[in-house]
Amino acid sequence: MTGLKRFVRMLYIGRGLVSVWFRYGLILFDLTTIVFFVSTAPLEHGPGLTRASVLVGLIILLDLAARLWIARDRWALLRKVYTIADIVVVGSLLLDPFLEGNLAFLRILRALRLIHSYHLLHDLRRDSQFFRTHEDAVIAAVNLMVFVFATSTAVLVYFIPENSQTPYIDALYFTMATLTTTGFGDITLASPAGKLFSVFIMVVGVALFVRLAQAIFMPQKVRHKCRGCGLFRHDPDAVHCKHCGGLLKIETGGAG
Repeated sequence: MTGLKRFVRMLYIGRGLVSVWFRYGLILFDLTTIVFFVSTAPLEHGPGLTRASVLVGLIILLDLAARLWIARDRWALLRKVYTIADIVVVGSLLLDPFLEGNLAFLRILRALRLIHSYHLLHDLRRDSQFFRTHEDAVIAAVNLMVFVFATSTAVLVYFIPENSQTPYIDALYFTMATLTTTGFGDITLASPAGKLFSVFIMVVGVALFVRLAQAIFMPQKVRHKCRGCGLFRHDPDAVHCKHCGGLLKIETGGAG
């Protein structure tokens, strides 16, 4: 059992090529599950989709169990946003045969792990010059994407009428029109709950949209902790820390 645990820990936190490719495989699985959740949200769940949902739930549960097994502080891991999202998603998937469609939107929370996974960010910072240079913009864009698809699915489940010819497009259209405060008014949520949800979309969505704009248009920084003062945001080509003047050794692939 000790050897198996050592092997699992190597896969999840090791620095070798096999470990890195294994974690990228998990990321590919995450992306696939997100596409699955989004594409099947407006569909009626028959036996085929129910079996697929249970299978995906079992795989996610196995991944979660493995991470908890090798974790040095399991309680700290359980408090992570992406771990809580995984637990909610596993519950919604394994209970899929007994749930009505009004809880389907919870599955989009799986997308939270895509951006909040420490090892994903670590691997991307090490392997991708583009990510190191544009990290803030990439994270802000993914956060906005997660919010848009999660709220669109919630609008679809709770507010779009069943007789709509294009229910998911209507939900996405309403979410984007509300988020950007365009307010065309051709699709509205007239109930008190709908109005409150519209306010939520405007407040949170505009904040995420502004954060993305700031990340795109502000000068790009890279994360590298200065050993002298602890400052961890620097220009990509910085040699000395602007705060204390200490020498920096930022990993870079060079201009070429």
